[in-house]
Parts: sequence; C-alpha cells; structure tokens
Amino acid sequence: MLPNVDVPKNKSTVDDVKTKKPTTYKTSNVLYKNLLVHSFKWFLALLVAFIILFPIWWIFASSITPPGELFKKPIQYFPEQPTLASYQYLIEYVDLLPKIRDTLIIIGSTLVISTIVSVLAAYGFARFRSKGLSIAVSVLLGSMLIPEVVTARPLYEFLKSVNLYDTYTGLIIVYTSGLIPFTILVLQNFLKDIPVSIEEAAAIDGCGFFQTLFYVVMPLMRPAIATVCIVNFITCLNNFFTPLFYSNGISVLATAITQLPLRDNMFSVPWDLVSAMGFLIIFPIIIFVSIFQKQIMEGIIASGVKG
Repeated sequence: MLPNVDVPKNKSTVDDVKTKKPTTYKTSNVLYKNLLVHSFKWFLALLVAFIILFPIWWIFASSITPPGELFKKPIQYFPEQPTLASYQYLIEYVDLLPKIRDTLIIIGSTLVISTIVSVLAAYGFARFRSKGLSIAVSVLLGSMLIPEVVTARPLYEFLKSVNLYDTYTGLIIVYTSGLIPFTILVLQNFLKDIPVSIEEAAAIDGCGFFQTLFYVVMPLMRPAIATVCIVNFITCLNNFFTPLFYSNGISVLATAITQLPLRDNMFSVPWDLVSAMGFLIIFPIIIFVSIFQKQIMEGIIASGVKG
C-alpha cells in the first residue's frame, strides 16, 4: 500500500473557480446594458430620420402623383402611375427657368458681396481694439435682434425713393444686409483662434497688410468661409418675405409658389403643382447639405458657434 500523502491544494485555482461565476455574470450584465444602450440609440436615430425624411418623401410623391389620385383612399404612399406632368407644366406655363435664373443671379451676387465685406469687417473687429469698434460690433450684433417686419416699411419707402424697388440691385442690397451680421459673428470668432504670430512672421518676411490677409489669413479661414457660404445660401433660398415685399416683376423660386394657377375655381388648390414647386425649392438644399455637411460641422465647431 502507498502511504497516505497529503496533496497540497492550489489556492489560486480554488480562488479562480470561486470567482469565475460572478465575473462571468458581471461581464454578461455589462454587455446586456451596452446592447440596450446601442439599440435605444439606433431606435432614436431611425425615429428622427423618419420624422425628417417622411415629409420630404411625401412632397416628392405628391408631385409625381396625378391630381385625381392625390386624395384617394386608402392613402397611397407610393403612386401607382407616377408622372412628371407637374414639372413639365411648371417649365412651360409658370416660367420656371427664368425664376431659376433670377434666383441664381441674386443669391450668387449676395454670397460674393456679403462674404468679401464680412471677411474684411471680421478681420478688423478681431485684430484691432478701440472703443469705437466695440460699439460698432455691439450695434451690428444688436441689429440681428430686430425683426425683419419692423424695418420693412421704411426700407420699402427708401428703395422706392432711390428707384431700387423691383431691381436686382435693390434685392441684392436687402439680402446682403441681412446676412452680414451673422457672417461677421462666425468669422470673427474663428479669427480669434488664429495666432497673431503667424501674421507677424509673414510681416517679417516682407508681406504687406493685404498680402498677409489674402495669402496667409484667408487660406486658414476656408472652413469658416465655406460654412457661412453654405448656411447663407440656404437662408437666401428659403427667404420668402424679402422677394415678395421688395419686388414685383422679379420672381425667385421662394415666391414662385404664390404664382401657381388655380384649377376649376378660386378655392381649388393645385396640390400637385404646389408639391412640385416645394420639392424644387428644397432639392438644392438637400444636395448642398449632403455634399458639404463635413465642412459645415468643421466650420461651426472651429468658430465656436454651437447650437
């Protein structure tokens, strides 16, 4: 017979066995909580996407649905016989192409002028210090708090007196004056984060004021400039009050929806044409935001304007 020998127990192995189940339980509990959190985030994202995208789809679906099927029951979210007759009607009878031309002329000129003026003003406000400049910044930013309707009548009388009513020049001036305060605010905050030492180094190398501004500072401001240009483009395209109040013969896409012909009687609204015109107005905005969304977020974060 073999002698009885006490076999020593491995203490670490016993401890691992004792603690194995609680560790596994805690790990599975953490994974379960993470799964719930991610599932809730995806559900929330899909819900927000549906709330945003469904109205856009409904406008487009209504624009390609024949007029007789718009109020058909049950509701058809996908038209059985889609047609582009509404868009063809807008081109032939509502002068859609001249409206697009006027929109591009006014918005393009407004973006160029407002950006140049705002860059120069923002640079002056960010780099120079004086009591007069501080007052000017306060007045300029305070003008953003004044509703557009309050200044409508005086501005209308002024444009009539200088023969700028219903002209491209008058509309461009009104559009530009509305964009400059916001543009200066964004660009000024961005310029404050650019070190002055970069401009001092350029001056040591022999660059003058305008050379430093256009060849050193402005290339660093590209994200902010791209952001304000995109945001201002969307703002101008959505502006309904300005072209409606300050012009009569010039028509842009935002006001074209008021010039659609009525059918049958004065109380019958051509919802197919209204939907087609509405989709034409929001379609460029969707394209711009989809292409330049990265630049928009970078510029807003870099300029310190969050909201």
